Amino acid sequence: MNLFSKEDFIFNVKTTLRSNYGVGLDQAEDYEIYNSVSKVIMRILSQYWEPEPAKHTHRSAYYLSSEYLMGRALSNNLTNLTIYRDVKDALEEVGLNLNAIEDVERDAGLGNGGLGRLAACFLDSAATHGYPLHGYGIRYEYGIFKQKWEDGRQVEKADDWLRYGDPWSIRRESERVKVHYADQTVYAVPYDTPIVGYNSNIINTLRLWRSEPIEEFNFELFNNQDYDAAMYEKNRAEDISRVLYPNDDRLEGKILRLKQQYFFVSASIQDLLAKHKQKTQRLDDFAERNALQLNDTHPAVAIAEIIRLLIDQEDFSFEDALKLAQQTFSYTNHTIMSEALESWDEDLYRRILPRIYDIICQIDQVMIKDLQNKGLSEDRINDLRIIRDGRIRMAHLSIYGSKFVNGVAALHTQILISQELKHFYDVWPEKFQNKTNGITQRRWLLLSNPELSELITETLGDDEWIRELDELERLSLYENDPEFIAAFRAVKQQKKNQLADYIREHEGIEIDPTSLFDIQIKRLHEYKRQLMNALLIVDTYYKLKSGQLPDFQPRTYFFGAKSAPGYYLAKRIIAFILAIQEKVNHDPETKDRLKVVFVENYNVTYAEKLVPAADLSEQISTAGKEASGTGNMKFMLNGAPTIGTMDGANVEIVEASGMENNFIFGLSVDEVNSLRPNYRPRDYYESVEGLKAAVDSLIDGSFAPPETFRQVYNSLLEPNGWDGPDAYMVLADFESYREAHRLVDQAFADPIKYAQMGIQNMIHSGIFSSDRTIADYAREIWFIKPINR
Repeated sequence: MNLFSKEDFIFNVKTTLRSNYGVGLDQAEDYEIYNSVSKVIMRILSQYWEPEPAKHTHRSAYYLSSEYLMGRALSNNLTNLTIYRDVKDALEEVGLNLNAIEDVERDAGLGNGGLGRLAACFLDSAATHGYPLHGYGIRYEYGIFKQKWEDGRQVEKADDWLRYGDPWSIRRESERVKVHYADQTVYAVPYDTPIVGYNSNIINTLRLWRSEPIEEFNFELFNNQDYDAAMYEKNRAEDISRVLYPNDDRLEGKILRLKQQYFFVSASIQDLLAKHKQKTQRLDDFAERNALQLNDTHPAVAIAEIIRLLIDQEDFSFEDALKLAQQTFSYTNHTIMSEALESWDEDLYRRILPRIYDIICQIDQVMIKDLQNKGLSEDRINDLRIIRDGRIRMAHLSIYGSKFVNGVAALHTQILISQELKHFYDVWPEKFQNKTNGITQRRWLLLSNPELSELITETLGDDEWIRELDELERLSLYENDPEFIAAFRAVKQQKKNQLADYIREHEGIEIDPTSLFDIQIKRLHEYKRQLMNALLIVDTYYKLKSGQLPDFQPRTYFFGAKSAPGYYLAKRIIAFILAIQEKVNHDPETKDRLKVVFVENYNVTYAEKLVPAADLSEQISTAGKEASGTGNMKFMLNGAPTIGTMDGANVEIVEASGMENNFIFGLSVDEVNSLRPNYRPRDYYESVEGLKAAVDSLIDGSFAPPETFRQVYNSLLEPNGWDGPDAYMVLADFESYREAHRLVDQAFADPIKYAQMGIQNMIHSGIFSSDRTIADYAREIWFIKPINR
């Protein structure tokens, strides 16, 4: 696909600037130029974009997700349209810099981590390979939040990503629908965004819903000078799509979250049923033409909603409606931790969604009868039922209401079927599959690392790897070639230099680009163990000051993470790392050998700069807690060895690239499970050399006043809830983790050997392309085929 003309492009940009903003190129603001360039690109791609016309009769799949972490659209769309260089050259001819224009675009913070980024990768892969996969979600007005450092702690600010508009979406006013709650009715208004595949004529659609009031403005109240009341319904409606994951530590927040989940699910199901009726004038064949994927449990209420609509509006019987739902939906489980499996107070459902609550109760009763007919005992039935102890268990609803259930890494799926969801697997083994996650090489190599991409293409003699990542295996012919190794090292150093410049400009920290870049970037959660990383930095800092690490390779430790606003302990861990950063970076004894950089407001764009520059990928979750991870795959693709536990997709990464090319440490899943009943973290605290001093730094005033991090200290050593102290075994794994880092020092001291380790990771990363994952879903869960236009 390439319909590009330089002359037409510049003419259209100038015309758009004049018609939309009343300015020429020389007077235009940066955002005006960005918007105008983007709108012209939209006109180019619109020639291929057909948002689900009624004439299409092929089977399609739909991804229901509360998160989509898409990243910047301009550079991605230019890359996938294969006109990036054309546009860059055209703009340069009129004195404009494409990179500067790209920097104007704000990341839409419509996700918080792997869940949303996975959804974005899936959409890219489907469009690239012609699969009819479309997304549904919420158009959050302020996204997750903009992270700022104030007084050494995280502060959340509004992420006003729509301040200058969104040139990549189209409002479909005529397709709005009503969503009803017991105390409120709102409009769901769709905004469609094109999903452009790489060099493909197929453009799919991401439809995001915005919540708007039935009555925009109460003139009578305003006329009576009750101005706040005049806008009450507008504000109340728009709150539903205001932010991603509103804080829910109080009842009001829980109600808003519930409304948010039901809002996009109801709108999406109404939309899909209406479109299907346009095509076939009937709904009993809906499951034959449509496959709906639940991305975790946030959209699980869709199962009850489709049943409600079929019964109340289409005269289906309950039995037929349930059967249709069970043939339509599939469910992806993204968590192993039982405490993270979503559940809702049934009184809240009864209060806000009474009809949906009635239907879930009916589903629960049918499930009970089904299990009784299978001969299960009452105790086992109680374990499996959807409603129990006043809670609606959304994973249980998702499993019973779906045709297929999948985990997202081989180890994760094995744990699900042997432990967490074993009772379900014993009853319905045919439902369960594994679909190891993947990433798109278009964004995470071609776009974010053009230098390495060019090296790969030149070495192979073609760019087939852009669509078929397994082609990287052909680089095995060059794995010991001194010229290729030297070129790989030069690219890595170039990316490190670029990152160092960016960090200096944006974080105000001077770092040594020849030091080992050790990077941990992911959502801040205790099980991901950023705290263990921080404690090792403290231990290293103390040892450097006392001259105990003569072979230590100069290091720069990078962190990038946001904590949920209400997750107090995670926010304290962030503050601890920032306190370490402040002290270590200004210590004249160590600052030339040890630096810490916790980047502010980590997002997709920041990741695109961090990942290619990494020398070491930190994937250090407690074994058995990380479902998969996708950051590990991005680092691997860009030639960084992993230091990690045998958890999530780390297991498959090591299988692919070799144990000898990574640094594996820590307890296994079986060892964690065996140790847990009698785990005494204080034994490690008192016996592991240096660990007590590192842990005590939380409370001894080394980095902050003694009580500042007392809660973090207590979480490691004091009983705290049903999990007990040190729930994620930071202290148990610390010594093994430290030893693995010493092995990293030894390896990094031999730059040729270390580069070869990185090259082996890159060569064998093909299996982790989301292209492979999507093909597996299409073939084994959705039963869809590529289409041609």
